Amino acid sequence: MELQRLLWQHLDMIEFRTLADDHPDLAHSPLLRGALLTLQYAQEHGSIGLTKTKAFKRVFVHWAVENFNWPGKSAEEMFRYNKVVNEYEFPPVEVLHFLLISLRLGRHIKGEFRLTKRGTKLAQAPGHLFAELIPYFVLQIDHASYARFDNRPFGKWDVWMNVINVEADHGTTEAALFKTFYGEPQDWHTVGWREMAAFSACVLRPLEWAGLLMETRKDDGGKHVCHVFKTPLWRSAIKLDTDDMLRPMSLQ
Repeated sequence: MELQRLLWQHLDMIEFRTLADDHPDLAHSPLLRGALLTLQYAQEHGSIGLTKTKAFKRVFVHWAVENFNWPGKSAEEMFRYNKVVNEYEFPPVEVLHFLLISLRLGRHIKGEFRLTKRGTKLAQAPGHLFAELIPYFVLQIDHASYARFDNRPFGKWDVWMNVINVEADHGTTEAALFKTFYGEPQDWHTVGWREMAAFSACVLRPLEWAGLLMETRKDDGGKHVCHVFKTPLWRSAIKLDTDDMLRPMSLQ
């Protein structure tokens, strides 16, 4: 009943804490890792070359595929069927390119991507880069655009994150979260799979890319099940209205 009340009330507290640059929980964020590697690559090489359409050139995209260690996007998988990978075919690079330009950490100059003074500074400051990058990515970006989805799930980040904070505290499933928010028990095997796909792509995936959630997928009796857990980074980096509803972690 308490969570149902939360779904209807106004929640405005999503506070991202700035962590020390050497905080170990920052290692959970794939997006932060990719941003640091991109900034450091541009710093080391002086720039990153751009195509005529102002995308990163393939030489950098290939390097990113091999070095980002992106969940579900291993180099072996990416190059299995394609010897050449463009920026738009590796969404993490496409999204990071947009984010770094939008946050003025880099800019396009004469066919090259070059770091700004802020970008150069934050390339060596993971905690401060996280504070700049992750709240903007999670809360401000249209996640349906790069996911190539026309549908967007109904809801707002203050409600999604406050409820997930409680529901996923000891682990839950993608289907259970969907049911909590929308009342219908949909998953990838029902007629509501499009709604599930939109929820997964626009809510759960951004939180996973940010390093705040972790998903594990397995087959259970021939049925695909996705389990969702909060990472240590969620607990150390985010302060929410529902924190006082969390149960202590069991020591057993």
